[in-house]
Amino acid sequence: MLDDNPVFLFMKGNPQTPMCGFSSNTVKIMKDLLGDDFGHFNVLEDPEIREGIKQYGQWPTIPQLYVNKELIGGNDIITEMFNSGELHELLGLAQPDRTPPEMHISTEALAHIKEGMAEAGDHQLFLSIDDAFNTRFSLEQAKGFEIISDLGELKIYMDIATAKRAKGLSITWVDELQGSGLRIENPNEPPAVKALSVDELRGWMASDTENPHIFDVRSEEKIAEGTVDTAVRLDKGAIEAVESMAKDTPLVFVCQVGQSSMAAAEFFRKKGYNNIHNLTGGYNAWIA
Repeated sequence: MLDDNPVFLFMKGNPQTPMCGFSSNTVKIMKDLLGDDFGHFNVLEDPEIREGIKQYGQWPTIPQLYVNKELIGGNDIITEMFNSGELHELLGLAQPDRTPPEMHISTEALAHIKEGMAEAGDHQLFLSIDDAFNTRFSLEQAKGFEIISDLGELKIYMDIATAKRAKGLSITWVDELQGSGLRIENPNEPPAVKALSVDELRGWMASDTENPHIFDVRSEEKIAEGTVDTAVRLDKGAIEAVESMAKDTPLVFVCQVGQSSMAAAEFFRKKGYNNIHNLTGGYNAWIA
């Protein structure tokens, strides 16, 4: 495996469906740098290889990344090398853009954050935005390679991947019936899932425009009883097919009543797909 792949990752699961948080994080880094141009093996499929690589590389944990048959390390080391630019250099890539993203924060939000940081000590305010655009703040100690956005009275620390996703971020404070708290608006986040009626879908399918790819999230037994015209079951093969499509490919998701399909639609929206639809009323509405 190492002979055939200059860059190779032993992991739990596969790049489409990682089976542990550490493998998931390492895969995100590798995809950010190389796309799909790296080898990989799911150690959960072969106990002999799972134990063998620990002896081979004298490294006890998984994932394990090899470059040119040399063990680089696991998730923590790869993350640090990615953020410092060492991994880019190792792979012969240009150094990452370290320009701090421009952000906007309201006076009220700034006051509440400063109040919360009153006893932070030597900890800094870190912002994290993952590839599904889940956003969180935390108080951590800086390691020295972070990108820092200076908002005057407040400095926000972040890693390279977050900095790319945080351009134009807006932070405000809201007081609502549900409670008070920070509101974060990110212009880089993919647009919301669109509701699609049966009439609209039928009209779309009858038009000369590009027809959508339609996926039914229900079980094989339910689909055997009937489904929307041209729909295919959203199984592992279909998921892999979607992940090979362009991000603006029109996608429609279907279930029995339109709820489970919304969860599937959200899954792909958070992966960056920006032309996603959920069939309102699901298959029940289609047959009605």
